[in-house]
Amino acid sequence: MARKKIALIGGGQIGGVLVQLIAQKQLGDVVLFDIVEDLPQGKTLDIVEASRVDLFDVNLRGTNDYKDIEGSDLVIITAGLPRKPGMSRDDLLVTNAKIMKTVAENVKQYAPNAIVIVISNPLDAMVTLFQKITGFPTNRVIGQAGVLDSSRFATFIAWELGVSVKDVNAMVMGGHGDTMVPIVRYANVNGLPVMELLERKYNDKNKAKEVMDAMVNRTKMAGGEVIKLLKTGSAFYSPASSAIAMTESILYDEKRVLPTCAYLNGEFGVKGFYVGVPAVLGANGVERIIEFKLDAEEQAALDNSVKAVKELVEAMTRLGF
Repeated sequence: MARKKIALIGGGQIGGVLVQLIAQKQLGDVVLFDIVEDLPQGKTLDIVEASRVDLFDVNLRGTNDYKDIEGSDLVIITAGLPRKPGMSRDDLLVTNAKIMKTVAENVKQYAPNAIVIVISNPLDAMVTLFQKITGFPTNRVIGQAGVLDSSRFATFIAWELGVSVKDVNAMVMGGHGDTMVPIVRYANVNGLPVMELLERKYNDKNKAKEVMDAMVNRTKMAGGEVIKLLKTGSAFYSPASSAIAMTESILYDEKRVLPTCAYLNGEFGVKGFYVGVPAVLGANGVERIIEFKLDAEEQAALDNSVKAVKELVEAMTRLGF
């Protein structure tokens, strides 16, 4: 069976890690595109020269020509400026919208049948813009944010409870920004409610809530925390790894339920916008949205997050995108 062709648009930190992970997992042949001359060629050459050591056998190619992505089965987009200390994701809107417009036009031309995963920030707006320009079916255009945000939330829970993160299940919904919505009520350790475990640990409901509120806030600000520490860029390994989880579910038709920035058509009371929700990812991209009953507080938080997404999309529209 022929290997899948995966195009990566953007040869920065995330793009480089994506090449490495795809190669090591042998998910498909890779074309890494970037506008910077020789950068993608250098990164792919460096990684492929480790193929004997890491025992992978796929084709890796760097290019500065969009034509080389022709016929790709899957496209992952990281192109755009990363956040720097003091910047919000929304601060990137104008610059990255211009970049995304060019990317979308070329993907539409050369890879019209691809499933597309967008990582570029501000995430919800960039996914919306890509789909608008290409006109691709909404099930084939999705954004990576929720897998990462949920992993961060699960990590903080595992640290607090002193348990393996492998046994922590946590879900973050909504827009990829300060209004994201960690779903506390369903967070669990192999089915055991996290709030109950926190209450047992502290023997105090108020203290348990205080600790959970701190973890929720840290999850919302986790990207900024990494940026502050790095000083010269933003997170790159965790976003790339999160996109790989989505990629595997799509290419292997695993039908995993993953938090995905997906187009909603009435689910959770949202129509016509891309928002982070649990979705089944398979060979056709988003195969269905998993809708469940939110309580009043959760619904209010999601509505507030959707409001922020709408404002961002409207701002982008006013700017002519």
